[in-house]
Amino acid sequence: MFIRTVVLLIGSLAGSSAFAAACHVSQNMSGAQVPAVALESCYEFTEMPAEAINWSCSNESTQPLGSEKQKVAQCKSGAVAQCSAPLTQATLANHRSTGDNEQAAEVNVPADAKVITYFYSLEDSQQAKIDCENGDGAWKAL
Repeated sequence: MFIRTVVLLIGSLAGSSAFAAACHVSQNMSGAQVPAVALESCYEFTEMPAEAINWSCSNESTQPLGSEKQKVAQCKSGAVAQCSAPLTQATLANHRSTGDNEQAAEVNVPADAKVITYFYSLEDSQQAKIDCENGDGAWKAL
């Protein structure tokens, strides 16, 4: 019984980031060279294991200066818009990508998998909508 209690306590102290299934993205405009379309967003993958988001949510991947990614258990409420697009090997590595990625190509992505991006703060909602639809996504204002 004591061992079970200790294991449960350690598991609860590990925090929600160990079970993260979403990625919160924030953009700091003060150091950015190129204006951001979205200042705050969060994305998640559907029909995929929770750990599938790890690579694309890493701050080690190439991303604009002034942006930061953080794995979270789930995207928060209060989004102003949403984009739901097919998840491909390319988007598995970079949720905004439209090109190929060798690392991601090794992963099997189910045909019904999606990347859902929630937007909380938009500098250019029209451009965000265009970007969503150009990636075969469905845009929805909330």
